[in-house]
Amino acid sequence: MIYLNFDKKFMKIVSLFFQVILSLTLVGFLIYFLTGYDSAFEADQYCHSNLSSYDNVSGNYGCDHDTETHQWILYESNDNKEPAKIIKKFRYKFL
Repeated sequence: MIYLNFDKKFMKIVSLFFQVILSLTLVGFLIYFLTGYDSAFEADQYCHSNLSSYDNVSGNYGCDHDTETHQWILYESNDNKEPAKIIKKFRYKFL
């Protein structure tokens, strides 16, 4: 009888664990698919639209496509060989 009581408690814990993991996975997929732009073209258009709002006489601002992370990046480059400053990222859905 004691063995059965322990088995029920253990199964409840295992069930709760899998429910939490499933819920976190579902929330992650919902966040991914409900945020971001629908295509690379749409993200590109928003990046260049925001780029036009900056005073770009010196040519220090630009948009670049990062294919590894599936996003367009609005950045400000420096003349003194320092890393560029990322202003905004425009992530698009890959699949």
